[in-house]
Amino acid sequence: MAKVVRIGGGHAHYEDTMDGYAAMLDSGVDYVICDFLAEFTMAVLAKDVRGNPDGYSPTLIRDFRPWLRPMIDKGTKLVTNWGGLNPAGAARALKTLCSELGIAPKIAFVEGDDLRDRAEALHAAGLTDMFGGRPLPDKARIASINAYLGAFPIASALAAGADIVITGRVVDSALALGPLIHEFRWTPLDYDRLAAGTLAGHLLECSSQVTGGIFTDWELVPGWADMAKPIAECHADGRIVLTKPEASGGMVSVGTVAEQMIYEVGDPQAYIVPDVVCDFSEVQLREIGPHRIELTGVRGYAPPSQYKVCTIYDEGWRGRIFVPIIGTAAAAKANKNGKAIFERTNRMLRDRNAKPLNGGHIELLGTETAFGARSRQQASREVVAMMTADHDEREGIEIFLKEQLSAGTSMAPGTSINILSGTGTGAIPLSRMFAFLIDKREISITVTMDDRSWDVPVETGGGYDPAKVRKHVAPPPPDDTDPGCTVPLIALAWARSGDKGNLFNVGVIARRPEYASYIAASLTIESVRDWFAHLFDLDQPARVDRYVMPGSCGLNFVVHNSLDGGVSSAKRFDPLGKSMAQNLLEIPIAVSRSIAERCAAEQERREADYETYRSLERLI
Repeated sequence: MAKVVRIGGGHAHYEDTMDGYAAMLDSGVDYVICDFLAEFTMAVLAKDVRGNPDGYSPTLIRDFRPWLRPMIDKGTKLVTNWGGLNPAGAARALKTLCSELGIAPKIAFVEGDDLRDRAEALHAAGLTDMFGGRPLPDKARIASINAYLGAFPIASALAAGADIVITGRVVDSALALGPLIHEFRWTPLDYDRLAAGTLAGHLLECSSQVTGGIFTDWELVPGWADMAKPIAECHADGRIVLTKPEASGGMVSVGTVAEQMIYEVGDPQAYIVPDVVCDFSEVQLREIGPHRIELTGVRGYAPPSQYKVCTIYDEGWRGRIFVPIIGTAAAAKANKNGKAIFERTNRMLRDRNAKPLNGGHIELLGTETAFGARSRQQASREVVAMMTADHDEREGIEIFLKEQLSAGTSMAPGTSINILSGTGTGAIPLSRMFAFLIDKREISITVTMDDRSWDVPVETGGGYDPAKVRKHVAPPPPDDTDPGCTVPLIALAWARSGDKGNLFNVGVIARRPEYASYIAASLTIESVRDWFAHLFDLDQPARVDRYVMPGSCGLNFVVHNSLDGGVSSAKRFDPLGKSMAQNLLEIPIAVSRSIAERCAAEQERREADYETYRSLERLI
């Protein structure tokens, strides 16, 4: 019988739930991968390390105490990037926990991603940010510099007998690709298989997002309180079956898997990771059983010759407050409150011979500001004013936070206290992200287990040539479109969005193949750019890229310069771009009269299914 490697997706982030681990382990998995890191997490760890030299989140030690022994007893191996800024320290802490639990797994850790000792030299080299063109700040402002490593060091640790592998910064998908390289003896030249392993890791890295979490058809997903952890059944030829434990909530469908496949992806024909460049555009998804989706058709190309590097640096201080305003014309009152507080703070700073605030931002929660001119709630009688301000010095933010308290006695009627966060969240350090590329030959990677360390050679020659990749074109427009018949995109498609720095993507997957041409005809670069016009940075070009995915009947849109600088620095309510797909799903799509009638019937059926689920949940 052909070998199948079963990998479970545990943590999606450093504060993710442990619920679902029991069902996942009882289902029998060879590996559990836990993704603890993201750009924002690195910013958090970089701040914490100033007063906490550990450099890794304590959550694994806290959360895994009940689960480590069952995991090791079952022979399940753990691969995680929990090491953060200090993989060696994380490995020591985990070894101590294992000793307390009476187990002695072999623990290996990977190093080489941390480039903080090169900060001065990198600054002197005159590097500029690969997205915004800014120069790299000087060493004094830099909190962390980490290269995104690949999967072969993880495979090397497993080949040496490791039961647990801890890394620092690696690409998320490497946590699953490493075990597959080890198990199937894939080589650096097995591009199609490496791409398939990367896809498996990409589907698993966000855990329950592929088993029904944040799915477009959320109302059809049962068992949110018992949401499943995903399991990928991986074959040596690159075939993947995505499934979940039987005794768990959630669902696995073509829609849930397709949404996760395109999540946080730029060009689906060039998903670049250190070990391979992946082409997801022709992936076929097929339901082969209840909660079992087979994926085939991944292609791979030679990898790049460089690693991406993420730098987190200090950019002063930030303060954020949430103030409820209730009554007639609440939005207008809130706006006037906010402008007055900013004006007063700047006057007080000027009186102290200090710089003014580095900009202020007001967002009125409850007025649909995320929808721009399409907001339907400007006349709301209760709003929460979210006000954010930045300043070079902590004192400037402390003045801003104090002065917001005056609004309840000197400004708009109906202004209440800051119910969401006392008198404000306090002045917090503000971080920004800086990304650049570095030649692989400049990075040395080591694996350590027990008292032995060894270097891990990786292919440094690269070879990826984008000119050799033939880009797909959209299907021709249908000839039976009735301009008078439109339906919202959600009637025709699933969609998911996510951030990458100062941009977000929205992947759109047709519910039926015959819907794809109607979607493509209406969802043009121009229409999507106009739909999100209120989000673009005023000093940057309003740029949208569109990519075609014929395998899944999908489109992917990348909306640049749209997230106010990215998650670590954005002032907006949704710095992660999570709401953008929900926003786009309302855009009208011109269809034929027969398609419009079918969509109406399908909507009635979905509503009936929803009522059935609600009835079942009430019985449970």
